[in-house]
Amino acid sequence: MAAIAALALTSGPATAAESGWKLGKPRLTTPWANQVSPTNALPEYPRPQLVRENWQNLNGVWEFAGAAPGEVPPIGEKLAEKILVPYPTESALSGIQRHEDYMWYRRTFTVPRNWNVGRDNTLRINFGAVDYKAKVWVNGKEVAAHQGGYGAFSADVTSALKPKGEQEIIVGVEDRADATWQPVGKQRLVPDRGIFYEGASGIWQTVWMEPVAAKHVGTLGMVPDLKSSTLKLTVDTGGGSGLTVEAVVRDGRKVVSRSTASAAGTISLPVPKAKLWSPDSPFLYDLDVELKDGRRTVDKVSSYFGMREYGTTKGADGKLRFTLNGKILFLQSTLDQGYWPDGIYTAPTDQALRFDLEQHKVLGFNTVRKHIKTEPDRWYHHADKLGLLVWQDMPSMRTGGRPPVDAQRQFKAELKELVEQKKNWTSIVGYVPFNEGWAEWSREETGKVAESVKAQDPTRLVNAHSGVNCCDSLGDSGKGDVLDWHSYPGPAKPMPDAKRISIDGEHGGYGLEVKDHMWFGEGHAYEMVKDQATLNSRYVQNQRDVLASAQSCGISGSIYTQITDVEHEVNGFFTYDRQVKKMDFAQVRAVNQAIIRNADGSGSGAPDPGPGTPGITGVHAYKFNEGTGSSAADSVGTANATLTNTQWAGGVEGGALAFAGNGQADTGANLVNTAGSYSVSAWAKLDEAGGAFQTVVSQDTDRDSAFFLQYSGQDQRWAMSFVGLRALSPEKPEVGKWYHLTGVRDAKAGTLSLYVDGKKVASQNACSAAPSTGHTVIGRGQYGGQQVDFLRGAVDDVRLYDRPLSDAEIATLAKRD
Repeated sequence: MAAIAALALTSGPATAAESGWKLGKPRLTTPWANQVSPTNALPEYPRPQLVRENWQNLNGVWEFAGAAPGEVPPIGEKLAEKILVPYPTESALSGIQRHEDYMWYRRTFTVPRNWNVGRDNTLRINFGAVDYKAKVWVNGKEVAAHQGGYGAFSADVTSALKPKGEQEIIVGVEDRADATWQPVGKQRLVPDRGIFYEGASGIWQTVWMEPVAAKHVGTLGMVPDLKSSTLKLTVDTGGGSGLTVEAVVRDGRKVVSRSTASAAGTISLPVPKAKLWSPDSPFLYDLDVELKDGRRTVDKVSSYFGMREYGTTKGADGKLRFTLNGKILFLQSTLDQGYWPDGIYTAPTDQALRFDLEQHKVLGFNTVRKHIKTEPDRWYHHADKLGLLVWQDMPSMRTGGRPPVDAQRQFKAELKELVEQKKNWTSIVGYVPFNEGWAEWSREETGKVAESVKAQDPTRLVNAHSGVNCCDSLGDSGKGDVLDWHSYPGPAKPMPDAKRISIDGEHGGYGLEVKDHMWFGEGHAYEMVKDQATLNSRYVQNQRDVLASAQSCGISGSIYTQITDVEHEVNGFFTYDRQVKKMDFAQVRAVNQAIIRNADGSGSGAPDPGPGTPGITGVHAYKFNEGTGSSAADSVGTANATLTNTQWAGGVEGGALAFAGNGQADTGANLVNTAGSYSVSAWAKLDEAGGAFQTVVSQDTDRDSAFFLQYSGQDQRWAMSFVGLRALSPEKPEVGKWYHLTGVRDAKAGTLSLYVDGKKVASQNACSAAPSTGHTVIGRGQYGGQQVDFLRGAVDDVRLYDRPLSDAEIATLAKRD
């Protein structure tokens, strides 16, 4: 490999000054930026699972020019600017540092004579990734076209070559980013100082060329089978017939097995007494493959693989859990966006690319979620070698609206390409097609997409929709292997069902500003803290909550936001430039390792809360029949409610209490145990039903209401809610109409349900809830420690119960005499 790397360094000019390339001015620089030059722009062999001896790197300084739509390629013309490939045009490392919708790349190259191209071999030029539409010309002849900013492609350029001397290559690129429906991930033409960032256009992964025989190994398919202790190998020969494969499996220098078989089918390579791959022991076998036509060897490639198996099983607590190699393993992960202040989408060096993954191990994580982005092959190679499991997201289309049919079709085609190109990596545990409803177009179609991915790669898990409880989600399709919720700061607490494990797909996001290490000079997060000590304590407590959720709710993994700051987001373990550690890594590692060690499926689940008080009178009740005065009587208990800015009004039966958007009825007591089971019922009507939240009944904590029986303005529906979780009615309520609402929290079943007019209309999985010592309040809620969501309407007959009511009891309550 050292010799191969040395060969890669032979092309390109010697210095930046000689090449005409000049580094831009990044707002922040990583420790590796000064190691980048025209002679060593990512010189490493780019395809670790299909290695050939002869190759040449085409990274380095290319000519560059912006273009207009419909321009003919500038064949034989020098372009005015110089760009360092493979860094995106917007990056400082590219030397261009701006976006172009259309652009040209140009350079010349020579083909080594000893490659025997045109006689024994063809010449292939390979592209790791170009964003977004690319066309390639060699010596004026179009040789390739590709659409999709995240997939690799290559071209046989032999027929376009001149007999000798310099050859010209031109690459034309179109990238209009979020001005279209193309998959863009987090890229935006105009970053929002929020969760969307700078664009990354053009060539952003390594370009290289290699001599390849006409009959050759196109791709390898490698599927470990632990039951038979074999590797199932398929060799794509591009349609060549009558070929055979000789495959050698090695453990270092030791030959484990040799096999010879037809290249036309699946070959079972013995791996006796297999050493299994895991985060604690990431052992990888080497694989050599020779393709033969009769007795003649026509191609040789080297590769590697890990013996491992992903699955699910029920833990001792009866909940479905994730397994690695048949054993329950908790997937302790960070969110990894893969952004760099100097290279944007492209890490400055291979050492930098590896750094973030190494730090996951230092911090005690065993998993990483590659969020709304893909990476060069070497990133996955590093994950394989380090022993990090990977959740692989599909880069999403833009947010806002639903994509048209042609965009849906292209998204599915690019997702299929992603799975096909990623399915050999040992570390990839599962695929995530959708995130928080971003550009989702149909709940049914989301399910079909999940099933399609599973059919394409049945050896891994499919997480149909990360954050299915959040944002623009169209709801749970019920498909895939994973139920995934997001909650900030969380953690999210979904319970597994009979067929799907559950995970907390995003949580945390605690932020700390570090002077002189922020992209914009200031930043934001889901919760900002004042200093490192507070950041440490908030993280540790949050992770203890993760462990509690794993033990009582049965989640199989959690994903903390995030490994580094990114642009305006300052919620990383590192600053964006990777220069400053923001937490005490020893504390982080200790709590992370405790979660992995103790989240073993042995939890007993939620305790039995007991039967509660029988009858439908309730443990507290408010009829609002006084008609006068500044308090409302508790007709069952002793917690009379103090009234502020309210008026007496006519109710469903007798009197009611009216609210004008600034009033409340404070019971002065903690009326329900929110860590257990309870029910809350009330008659309610609205004076307006717009985009504002309005709360009928809630119970305070030190920060957010423990529950909200409410009108959700975001959804314009009735709801029984926890923060980040809502059981919603199917229809918008009518203004001025009385509705009977009942919210039921069943701690034993782990559910949160809403009944409207006596009928159950929604139920959500809600494993656990924090205890509350605050007052039960009618007419408003609490969020972030503030009184919010004041009701504009009226309330009658509020009742509270210390148990989950039955369907029949709720139907009785909703009847009018």
